[in-house]
Amino acid sequence: MQTNECEAIVLAALDYGESDRIVTLFTPEHGKVRAIARHGKKSVKRFSGALEIFARLRLHLVLKEGLSLLRTADIVTIFPHIRQDLLKIGYAGYACEVVDRFLPEAMYSPRLFRLLLSYLEQLDTFPSSADDRRFFELNLLNILGYRLSLEQCCRCGTEIDALSGSVQYAAAGEVFCGDCGSGGYLLSSATRTLLQKALMTGRFGVVRFPDASLLESGAVLDASIASHLTRPLHSLQFLQQVLGV
Repeated sequence: MQTNECEAIVLAALDYGESDRIVTLFTPEHGKVRAIARHGKKSVKRFSGALEIFARLRLHLVLKEGLSLLRTADIVTIFPHIRQDLLKIGYAGYACEVVDRFLPEAMYSPRLFRLLLSYLEQLDTFPSSADDRRFFELNLLNILGYRLSLEQCCRCGTEIDALSGSVQYAAAGEVFCGDCGSGGYLLSSATRTLLQKALMTGRFGVVRFPDASLLESGAVLDASIASHLTRPLHSLQFLQQVLGV
């Protein structure tokens, strides 16, 4: 059996039996991989106590169909400043669960790996921010092929830039003009412009949303993400509790 050396971020982990641990790993080389760590609950020598969610690791991994085998894991970073802040833990756990739920196993996506890693580094270095969460969500949807439609009405094809005032946004991520219906989320031209800027820049912290735009973009992104899932996110419930919403 060939052992592969690679980097990974832990998306999820659970105990299995008396001493083993099953982890969901996101690697830039092999995509999402589920693996079993024999004696992962106890072996400090082989796993360094590293098999915790959102840890960044260096692995020796035997790839198999179904459940791979994790031989060793060394810590690159556990993002210690995240782990000292309950809100940051909520944001990081949410990001990992969203990636886990959206990303099929073995799908190769280095761009998404870099996005998740950049978000964790941002959380570890700077104060937590709802703007950064929305930047992460927006770009995740874009990378995975669920880009929000911000340029034209999805029903009549009219260019949004040619419209005056606000447009409507449907739950599944469709922009439509006032002539084509109602009942969606309000999306002002200011918010739409900020979302477009967030898609064009590659760095966290560049685009900041005023309170009104943060509410609008949050409603749109929450609805769009929910439309692609079959069950609620556990981490979102925890995050909402921490935020008090």
